[in-house]
Amino acid sequence: MKTMTYAEAIREAMSEEMRRDKNIIFMGEDIGIYGGAFGVSVGMFEEFGEERVKDTPISEAVIAGAAAGAAVTGLRPIAELMFMDFSTIAMDSMVNQAAKMRYMFGGKAKVPMVLRMPAGSGAGAAAQHSQSLEAWFCHVPGLKVIAPSTAADAKGLLKAAIRDDNPVIFIEQKLLYRTKFEVPEDEDFIVEIGKADIKREGTDVTVVVYGRMLQRVEAVAEKLAEEGISVEIVDPRTLVPLDKETIIKSVIKTGRAIVINEAVKTGGYAGEISAVITESEAFDYLDAPVIRCAGKDVPIPYNPVLEAACVPSVDDIEAAIRKVLNR
Repeated sequence: MKTMTYAEAIREAMSEEMRRDKNIIFMGEDIGIYGGAFGVSVGMFEEFGEERVKDTPISEAVIAGAAAGAAVTGLRPIAELMFMDFSTIAMDSMVNQAAKMRYMFGGKAKVPMVLRMPAGSGAGAAAQHSQSLEAWFCHVPGLKVIAPSTAADAKGLLKAAIRDDNPVIFIEQKLLYRTKFEVPEDEDFIVEIGKADIKREGTDVTVVVYGRMLQRVEAVAEKLAEEGISVEIVDPRTLVPLDKETIIKSVIKTGRAIVINEAVKTGGYAGEISAVITESEAFDYLDAPVIRCAGKDVPIPYNPVLEAACVPSVDDIEAAIRKVLNR
């Protein structure tokens, strides 16, 4: 194992795959000489050159459309949007084109592209640069949606996504970029798409969580362990396809479930996971209703105090666990 930041793990995954396969290209705004808005691609332009690391116009429609076109004609593009919020401008290419082509051509057309996008709040970037819109993409058949919570998962899942023959939405919580984690040194390290990970074993309650909220849940679990409360943490890692089996087995074991996401509560993906639990055999094992702990239904404010109040805090998570345990 080696220690590296989330951003370094993503860069390493892209670079290793580009060395392995010359059909892989990387495109986006300011990703070349500048190294990306969050510094993720520093040094890649110097190694791979302007033919494979391509700065694009400031147009998300162009980025997604060019990536989809390149993918269906034989390349394997990685495209980066500067912020997830700007995926609204790329929706037609992703939802009506990339997600549909393989199906509409009877499997003869492949769309091996990855659309990377920094998401979430916490950077003081205000309402138009802080959203978590993963539920939009999860709603579209034909797209795979990945939201890694650690650097190891980010590296392993990104390599798997690049090798996949389907369009993949790859969501990176921007506050994780500078966070350090342990990552396997093996260049062939791959994390299977569609396989959840139990980050912590427990017996009293299952917490299903992904993205930046994982670290907060882990902190709460450590605190509650001192009181004898055993929290099991399940990280889906991949939202579509979702590893329902691992989640259901965990809830059957603990008898209680909380689902946490940073995105707003109404229409958020936490609701989908909650439905998966209640529509499964796990329902008969529940000792309390499934609880969602999610962001407030407001645009993200610029004010740092208000911004922090809009997403689940450590106190909110602890309160939700105590509520479902009636303690």
